[in-house]
Amino acid sequence: MTIIFDGIALGMLLFLISVGLSVTLGLMNFVNLATGAFAMLGGYLGVLLVNEYGIPFLAALVIATAGCLAVGAVLERLLYRRLYAASHMDHVLFTVGLIFVSISLAAYFFGSSVQIIRLPAYLEGQIHVLGVDLGIYRLFLIVIAFAIAGSLQVVLTQTRFGAELRAAVDNPRTARGVGIEVDRIFTVTFAVGSALAGLGGALGTQMLGLDPVFAVKYVVYFLIVVIVGGPGSILGSFIASMAIGIFDVLGKYYVPELGAFVIYALMLIVLVARSRGLLPKFGGRS
Repeated sequence: MTIIFDGIALGMLLFLISVGLSVTLGLMNFVNLATGAFAMLGGYLGVLLVNEYGIPFLAALVIATAGCLAVGAVLERLLYRRLYAASHMDHVLFTVGLIFVSISLAAYFFGSSVQIIRLPAYLEGQIHVLGVDLGIYRLFLIVIAFAIAGSLQVVLTQTRFGAELRAAVDNPRTARGVGIEVDRIFTVTFAVGSALAGLGGALGTQMLGLDPVFAVKYVVYFLIVVIVGGPGSILGSFIASMAIGIFDVLGKYYVPELGAFVIYALMLIVLVARSRGLLPKFGGRS
C-alpha cells in the first residue's frame, strides 16, 4: 500500500506537468513538447525563492506558478502564436529547440548539480493510517492535484470560458464572428497550462530532483500520459497519470530489471483497446 501511495503521488506530479500539454495538443492542436521546460522553470524559481531568499514554501509556490504563467503568456504572444497554422513537425522542431535553449540557460545560471527544494517542517515526516505510513508531502501533492483536476474539469465543461474555448478551436473564424476573442482565449489557455507545469515542477523537485536536463528527461512520461488519457481530456489525463505513476513505481520496485518497460506495455495495451485514449475531449461521450 505504501508503494501504491508513492505511485499515486508520482502520478499526480505527472498530471500537473502534463495537463497543459493535453490541453494544447487536444484542444489547440499544438504539439508543445516544451512543457518540461516550463516545469523546470517553476522548479528553479521555487528552489531560488525558498533556498536562497527564504521565502515561505507556499508563497514560493504561488510566485513560481505566477512566473510561469507570465512567461507562458509572453511566449504565446511572441512565438507560439505564429505557428498555430503550421504543421505538427514544425511544432515539434520549434519546441525541441526551446527545450535545448532552456537546458543551456539552466546550466549557465544554476550549474549542473541536482537541486532540491527545502520543505517546511509541517510537510516533512509521515503519518500512520490503517497500518500504512503515508508521507505528508506526498499526501499534500495528491490533495493539490485532486483539487486542480476537479477545478479544470468544471471550468472546461461547465463555464462560458470552456464553451468559448471549444468554439475557438472548432471554428476560429465563426467564433470571431460572434464576438469571441479567440486570441485572448488561446493566450489564457496556454498561460494556464504553463503555470500548472511550473507548479508541478516546483512541487516535483523533492521527488524527481532538478537539473538542467529535467526539461527533456521526463518528456516521454508526459507524452504517455496525454496519449493514454486522450488528448484534451482532463479526466482521462488524471486517470492515466495515476495508473502510470502506480505501475511505474510497482514495476521499478518488483521488477527493476525491466525499467520503464512496464509503462510502455501499459500504453500499448490501452492504445490497442482504445486508439484515441481512455476518454475523449472534456470527458464526454465517444
